[in-house]
Amino acid sequence: MPGLFFHHNNMTELNGKEDCKLAEGKIHKKKQKAFGADLKNYLKCMVPHIESGIKTSNSRSVMLSAEEVMQWSQSLEKLLASQSGQGVFREFLKSEFSEENIEFWLACEDYKKTKSDHLHSKAESIYEEFVQSDAVKQINIDYQMREATAKRAQEPTHTSFDEAQKTVYILMERDSYPRFLKSKAYLNLLNQLQTNTSK
Repeated sequence: MPGLFFHHNNMTELNGKEDCKLAEGKIHKKKQKAFGADLKNYLKCMVPHIESGIKTSNSRSVMLSAEEVMQWSQSLEKLLASQSGQGVFREFLKSEFSEENIEFWLACEDYKKTKSDHLHSKAESIYEEFVQSDAVKQINIDYQMREATAKRAQEPTHTSFDEAQKTVYILMERDSYPRFLKSKAYLNLLNQLQTNTSK
């Protein structure tokens, strides 16, 4: 199992203390251990860093508060609007073996901002990684949508993946997101931040 650090572009490696390095080492050694326990250890390790701020690639500090984590429960949109929220939700989806959904959604968000002369190569990359029938990270869409998305990707525009992205968003919203809000990963993180706030 790879190290459980956020992989989003805007997040860089955390400036970890020795106990976090040890925790990460233990995670590598105990591959057979249940993922939920690994995620719990990871979040325990994360909380001090979240409080002190996470350095991002553009040198801003991202402070994670109990209030922000509570806002994640208002809607999937609010969760995905938060860089930290994306990271925690992605780790949850990994535990359910469905991280391709958020990865596809994020790839589509990035694709919409792509300059026109790069659309073709990015569309091809997204199609090969997530849409084609033998894709490594194949998303769960029906045959008709897969075919329609393939046609749109051949003559790409900024909206080529909109329908597939909307379908995946609805799938996450109805399926994974409610389970995430009830998960130990989310509830423990919220509880620890609330406890630290009240100290």
